[in-house]
Amino acid sequence: QQTVKHFHIELTGTSFKFGFNEFSNLKELVMHFANQPLIGSETGTLIVLKYPYPRQVEEPSIYESVRVHTAMQTGRTESDLVPNAPSLGTKEGYLVKQGKIVKNWKTRWFTLHRNELKYFKDQTATEPIRALDLTECSAVQFDYSQERVNCFCLVFPLRTYYLCAKTGIEADEWMKILRWKLSQIRKQTEQRNATLSS
Repeated sequence: QQTVKHFHIELTGTSFKFGFNEFSNLKELVMHFANQPLIGSETGTLIVLKYPYPRQVEEPSIYESVRVHTAMQTGRTESDLVPNAPSLGTKEGYLVKQGKIVKNWKTRWFTLHRNELKYFKDQTATEPIRALDLTECSAVQFDYSQERVNCFCLVFPLRTYYLCAKTGIEADEWMKILRWKLSQIRKQTEQRNATLSS
């Protein structure tokens, strides 16, 4: 598995809501996903829901998987689902990263939580090699300067990090969520500055 995605399930009194579906109990919900895994990408890769995720999350609704799944279940079109698409909690996955001094490329496991992007030697490592503070990042953009495809870069004051994803879809997902993070950080900074100046 190259990536991990999290989806929001809402507990409303006595039932569990996922997209436009409602399940009367947890067993019914688990049975549903055991028999009908989420369609994870345009390639048709299946994602099975295995573990819960903390309820307090604020992320953009940028993934198509939930929309496709709920559209199939309810007969609704994707345009009906876009405004109500459940949000994503975080993002994790393998990316290939260029070294700082020796410009070689190594595969690393990346995790994005709140405003911190960490990378590890692999998925099993417990200590990160480095944690990048996104409040210091000035831009996330596609990069065509490398001899690789599906590359993007993160611009920091002292260094630009060059990363490549396995597919264009995966690179686009990382770019979208990282750019959303930066926009949220800017909003928070502006609000803080406005409060201080008033």
